Amino acid sequence: MRNAVYLPVRQIHRKQFIPFKQLFNWKTIIIVAILLIASVVAGFLYHQASYFNKNIAINEVKVGGMTAAKALNKLESSVLKNDIYIGKEKIFNGKDTKSGFSNKDLTNVKKILKQQKTFFPSSKAKHYSLVPVKADSYHSQTMKKILEDKLNTINTSLKGSKDSLVFMKNGKIITPDSKDGRLIDVDGTVKEYQKKAYNRVIHLNPVYIQSKKADREVVKKEEKMLQELLLRNVDYVLQGQPHTMKGSEVIKNASLSKKMQYVIDPSGIKDKIDELNRSKSTLNKNYKFKTQSGKVISVKGESYGWAIDVDEETKRIVKAFEKGDKSITAYNIYGKGWSTYGVGYHVTTNNGIGDTYAEVSLKDQRIWIYKNGQLKVTTPVVTGWHGVNQDTPKGVWYVHYKKSPSILRGSEVGNPNYSVKVTYWAPFTLSGVGFHDAGWRSNWASNAYLTNGSGGCVNIKPDVMQTVYANLVQNEAVIVY
Repeated sequence: MRNAVYLPVRQIHRKQFIPFKQLFNWKTIIIVAILLIASVVAGFLYHQASYFNKNIAINEVKVGGMTAAKALNKLESSVLKNDIYIGKEKIFNGKDTKSGFSNKDLTNVKKILKQQKTFFPSSKAKHYSLVPVKADSYHSQTMKKILEDKLNTINTSLKGSKDSLVFMKNGKIITPDSKDGRLIDVDGTVKEYQKKAYNRVIHLNPVYIQSKKADREVVKKEEKMLQELLLRNVDYVLQGQPHTMKGSEVIKNASLSKKMQYVIDPSGIKDKIDELNRSKSTLNKNYKFKTQSGKVISVKGESYGWAIDVDEETKRIVKAFEKGDKSITAYNIYGKGWSTYGVGYHVTTNNGIGDTYAEVSLKDQRIWIYKNGQLKVTTPVVTGWHGVNQDTPKGVWYVHYKKSPSILRGSEVGNPNYSVKVTYWAPFTLSGVGFHDAGWRSNWASNAYLTNGSGGCVNIKPDVMQTVYANLVQNEAVIVY
């Protein structure tokens, strides 16, 4: 065998290339696609979890496309009209208020955001109700009570009811036949109100209770109770004088609750109290007054006087009729000035001024102090500076309080900020006008008030002021003319 000859093989070096199919194989493509889809889905889910759907409203405020924080901001800035409608009829015209929402309500807005969430965006309209964490008494108490009263009044005019088969309308007792009647469900309607109390305008659907057919024994009992109500009288004692309110005259509409308690329409009673208030009260009215000279003048009532709180007294009289009370004494009497209770209420003499008062004549520059009908002291005075329109204000006022000693602080022409010590002080207006000693004054002439008067007060010589002060009585009239 011949020796084999091996020729050297030339090695060829070239660059290494990875095939495209090997680099981007199907597994890689699938993973990348899954990651892209996952990120899109994650973003989609985040958006659905963070933003309200298109047609979402909270308390009738549209919050579609908003985050919880932006929705709360819009709720906070909304103004509530607070009008209440039953069906299409407006039964209460409320006052504008703020919504009452704050940062404390963010948690509850987020709960609604979570409730309304859908997997896919939805254009379905949804309405949610939300009550602020810090609810105010106007919505939770005042408006709620007004609604209850309005509904009960409406019920008195509806025919038949589950609670009261017999009712009174326009003073006549009406007994229904065996047909079904209907009555507004007060409790159910109030519950609906509580859900919508913070809507801009409150629309409530009338919910009626279908009545049962009349039970003759129940009918007889209710007829008897309503007849007894018409026969009841309540004496309303005002300034010691009874004013008889007859049930047959002041109660026109009434019914009975399911607990067989009276439900009385207060309008007739309110009219009667309003009439008494107009004829008997003295607040803001003119007083006839006989001056020291014997002349009878008319002086405008300012802070002195009293009036009846008609609404509160109406409620008391309604309760008196319901309970069968024979008499009640006027209680809710109001006034103005230093005392919010009407001053002069217990006074019936001297046209309501009585016989204890201070009389101030600007023309004569003199005062007269009467106590129990007796003149205790009279003295010259200097009143407000007429030349610069700082006159002592005319009218029927009253002594707010007495203080000795005292420091008077205020302003006057030529002295915008003064502080003066006095021994005796008895104001009779809220603007700071009153009786006081003026030891610094040298001009006590009868015409001093024209060119050198006080800042409005009644200046009195120190040597007589102690007697004046001792005879002034708190809450008694001061007549300036």
